[in-house]
Amino acid sequence: MSKIISVEKLRLNTRQDNKGWKKWGPYLSERQWGTVREDYSPSQDAWNAISHDMARSVAYRWGEEGIAGISDNKSHICFALALWNHNDHILKERFFGLTGNESNHGEDVKELYYYLDSTPTHSYMKMLYKYPINAYPYDKLVDESRKRSRLEPEYELLDTGIFDKDEYFDVFIEYAKSDEQDILIKITAHNRSAKDAPLTLLPTVWFRNTWSWGYENFKYKPMMRGVSNKAVEIDHKVVGHFKLYCEGADELLFTENESNFERLYGAANFSPYTKDGINEYVVEGDAKAVNPNNIGTKASAKYEKIVKAGESVTVRLRLVDHSILEPFGGFEDTMDKRIREGNQFYEEVQQDIKDPELLKIQRQAYAGMLWTKQWYYYNVNEWIKGDPAMPEPSGYRKYGRNAGWRHMYAANILSMPDKWEYPWFAAWDLAFHTLPLARVDPNFAKRQLAVVLREYYMHPNGQIPAYEWSFSDVNPPVHAWATWKVYEIDKEINGKGDIAFLERIFHKLLLNFTWWVNLKDEGGNNVFGGGFLGMDNIGVFDRSATLPTGGHLEQADGTGWMAMYSLNMLRIACEIALERPVYQDMASKFFEHFLHIAGAMQSLGGDDISLWDEEDQFYYDMLHLPNSKSMLLKIRSMVGLIPLFAVEVLTPEMLEKLPDFRRRVEWVLNNRPDLAGLISRWYESGKGENRLLAILRGHRMKMIMKRMFDESEFLSDFGIRSLSKYHLENPYQFRVNNDILRVDYTPAESTGSMFGGNSNWRGPIWFPMNFLLIDSLLKFQAYYGNDYEVEYPTDSGMMVSIKDAALSISERLIKLFTEDEKGKRPMYEKYEKLQSDPHFKDLYLFSEYFDGDTGKGLGAAHQTGWTGLIAELILTVSREKKAVVKDML
Repeated sequence: MSKIISVEKLRLNTRQDNKGWKKWGPYLSERQWGTVREDYSPSQDAWNAISHDMARSVAYRWGEEGIAGISDNKSHICFALALWNHNDHILKERFFGLTGNESNHGEDVKELYYYLDSTPTHSYMKMLYKYPINAYPYDKLVDESRKRSRLEPEYELLDTGIFDKDEYFDVFIEYAKSDEQDILIKITAHNRSAKDAPLTLLPTVWFRNTWSWGYENFKYKPMMRGVSNKAVEIDHKVVGHFKLYCEGADELLFTENESNFERLYGAANFSPYTKDGINEYVVEGDAKAVNPNNIGTKASAKYEKIVKAGESVTVRLRLVDHSILEPFGGFEDTMDKRIREGNQFYEEVQQDIKDPELLKIQRQAYAGMLWTKQWYYYNVNEWIKGDPAMPEPSGYRKYGRNAGWRHMYAANILSMPDKWEYPWFAAWDLAFHTLPLARVDPNFAKRQLAVVLREYYMHPNGQIPAYEWSFSDVNPPVHAWATWKVYEIDKEINGKGDIAFLERIFHKLLLNFTWWVNLKDEGGNNVFGGGFLGMDNIGVFDRSATLPTGGHLEQADGTGWMAMYSLNMLRIACEIALERPVYQDMASKFFEHFLHIAGAMQSLGGDDISLWDEEDQFYYDMLHLPNSKSMLLKIRSMVGLIPLFAVEVLTPEMLEKLPDFRRRVEWVLNNRPDLAGLISRWYESGKGENRLLAILRGHRMKMIMKRMFDESEFLSDFGIRSLSKYHLENPYQFRVNNDILRVDYTPAESTGSMFGGNSNWRGPIWFPMNFLLIDSLLKFQAYYGNDYEVEYPTDSGMMVSIKDAALSISERLIKLFTEDEKGKRPMYEKYEKLQSDPHFKDLYLFSEYFDGDTGKGLGAAHQTGWTGLIAELILTVSREKKAVVKDML
């Protein structure tokens, strides 16, 4: 009997790009102000070049922003929700947050919103925004945050008391596609308070401004027109003709998506109708601020409501590419149908998960992954030169930020870490995003890996761009690992591996690998630097900057990453070689790369110099001083755990099919016993005659695991800490001239300003690193089997298999999200509202990182991106429990 394929999966199978059913989606940013792209200031101060206060009046050059917004796949036509509670001094058109200078721990959004559901094609989406009835505490958030020191926690919206009396609206925004370019929009506002309250809803549609910048090819200006108070006609020569039907709107308001130069700079406006015109009309009562002729490039349908206590109001709209006589006929039936189709799709995706709470957590994780797609646009060459119709940018641009990336031209739908705090792609974040994305949309995941390696992203020298604040920063080389993981997930789902995808990515990664070898191995000895490598403040000083001591660093993590990279490339080459035998040569190449790096991890220029410290039984970075002296920087951090990532298991079945590779491997091992002896024994059989490639041999592996599984060091109740708790009582100190630099165990927010102070690697728990550790442990298990046991936790006297230890770490991470015996979720810590209120308690935030002691969620609150890996951990643990039950039966 053939398996029934869900309607949503059939849609996914029809197109592999962002067209068709994916033509429209949640591609709008949640913050365009304060980004590098919009910064044309001579000071390179992006956060102040356009502030939140300026944002309502500035026509953006490179993108758009909105609340619960959608757009076409190039963001020509944008739609989002604006609101007014009749108490605020401005419309709520965009989420509010603090800049780095305003907050005690770096930039931070100060809103409460949740991504509740989405199918991969966005045939159905649902989001929730919690909007206060009383005046939004803008000034209070800024003033209180500025008062706080870095030793105090962040001041959050809940701390203001604005939600204490339940005086807020729960505003649900739902989208359901009737067809590829026919979108039903439903907005429902619930008054959770005990009193009636006014609320103005302003669903808004507008064109991204492409006409103000002086380019001949883009002087065309699209137009919107009002039809009574029932519909907005939308004409765009690229996207086509649409109508936005507005059921029961009080009136339609029109203005232009053009800057208000008079308000911003005291200069004359091009038009009397500016981007902030609807705000001025609704909030200030300025009738002249909107166009009485009902035409423009930005339009809102105004719905002014009194929402009774404990009740709700609903407004409905329909954005469609053709005229409909009865646009709201069958509206609810279509909405319900798309919900059912989404449920059917996820029933298949989640079939191995039985726990109701884990089902909800995982589904909201997927929803967040899918909602945080964004159309990302950045032509660096044009940005550096400036636009013909605008003042010429400061000359610094030719030599300043991203000046070496003129080739870069990004205009793609990308998975963002967080569309407010990180509304730009981050290369290594993106690699982790692809794993949970691959479970629901393998083709999209594969495209994400491919796009950042394309010639208009990757530098001609082979470097992968990091992120727009500095494309030249160096992120860990995790893309080969992610490529292999996505390949495996795709193969599991579709029954066949996509060798063409592997081969395409492999060729681009070859360029990147060569860049690492040429530019990040300063001594030519296979020991690598790389700078901060994504872990901002983990070292005693900024590893990306010129060292205050002079000299240079050789990094245990940089070298461990490159050993891992070599093995990832080896594994990919072997897989391709099963179909294309010529790739056995490439497999041999990366095998030898790995051996040389493994050897270098032991000895740097002599037997007395090593990244491995025999006294502490741990890996450290090494500082080489200008006077030719060298010293280990003895900080027990994630840096010393990363060599665990360099592990791969080759099966005898694979080696039998790759005779040229096998012969080359055995020749190297026979003729270079110095290298052969530095890795786990090739000729030593493991379970099922598997062969293990790993930097860590038996003793060192045991010692690293012993420290990692020690609850007084790395092992927290909620995962593996980024810095050992040993440094709570034993801070690391380093003297530079008359200054003493310290690294303390700091389990929550950063207490320093390194990298802006908005993230912390000195004690908290980070999902991506924990996931890599778990993945590596499971590879060791595949080699050693259940007979090999480790003490877990250290000094507990309990011996378990490596797999059981890995699964326990997974469960500790999952425990961040689940209710404990008192009904509390660790990630919400002190916030009783989030813990017990029925309108909050089952809503999940996916924080950037977590307190190493309490589990409290920290950093960006909506970074579903890499914290979305929780979805994969839930699946792994659930499958293992299912297998145990099956074995018992």
